[in-house]
Amino acid sequence: MRPAPLPVTLRQLQYLVAVVDQRTFRRAAEVCGVSQPALSAQIATLESALDVQLLERDRRSVRLTPAGKQVLERARRLLVEAEDLSDAARSLSDPLSGELRIGIIPTISPYLLPQIVPALRRQAPRLTLYWIEERTDTLVRKVEAGELDAALLALEARLGDLQQLALGRDPFVLAMAPVHRLAARTTPARLDELDGVDLLLLDDGHCLREQALAACKRTDAHELDFRATSLPTLVQMVAAGTGVTLLPRLAIPVETHNTRLTLRRFAPPVPERTIGLVWRKGSSASPALEVVGETIRGTLARMEPRLEKALP
Repeated sequence: MRPAPLPVTLRQLQYLVAVVDQRTFRRAAEVCGVSQPALSAQIATLESALDVQLLERDRRSVRLTPAGKQVLERARRLLVEAEDLSDAARSLSDPLSGELRIGIIPTISPYLLPQIVPALRRQAPRLTLYWIEERTDTLVRKVEAGELDAALLALEARLGDLQQLALGRDPFVLAMAPVHRLAARTTPARLDELDGVDLLLLDDGHCLREQALAACKRTDAHELDFRATSLPTLVQMVAAGTGVTLLPRLAIPVETHNTRLTLRRFAPPVPERTIGLVWRKGSSASPALEVVGETIRGTLARMEPRLEKALP
């Protein structure tokens, strides 16, 4: 028995998504590389095939109908699956060729990328990697939507239903100016020493902030109103005597190179984060991402002696 033809096409779904994302038919047509009348006709055909109105139009804007919101959600999923199918077909002959788009959080990228990029070039010379730096919530959303193939981040964050591959631990150390009262102590730091201490952290949206807050939740530390937008800014403020902070060990060789900063290890249980790679379950890029992950794990292991040497 011959299968019945499908009522809609992937191209029509692409046009619907483009109209919603671009908010006008004109810009959507430009993005899709077609004329506006052609795009409008395909949207009308889609609505006719589904027998439901998807969009409300006026001269200023385009809005989804309630039915359109449901169709859009399914359309996005179908387009991601179609792209995965296409990628899988291309990678069957050589999984370590082609392109991968990998997100990375700002509190990892400047300290790890210079080490792992050369290693990945040696391990997979035919694989082209594009690195995109964003905060964790943005990266998770883009991986789920298929805009990124994977993300390198801290696994303690909220990661939804993404596949996770742990690559290494990154313990925190206590960082302060040499004149701070806690700097004179030579024993490993205890979290209860932070009672009453002024604490400097990154701004909202950085997962490192959430991890530091989780580590300090049983202390009576006082978080200052100032919140740094980047780790280098945070380090400079701490070095100026504004307060103390929890610094990931991975950042120490770079951030303390020309900065007067006193560091103390933490006594067990040591607060830490887990560096890992995440991607969509069932992604066609999984074989290549496994290789990428193992290469990063090996690089982190080789960095271990140098990172330990940077600590008192």
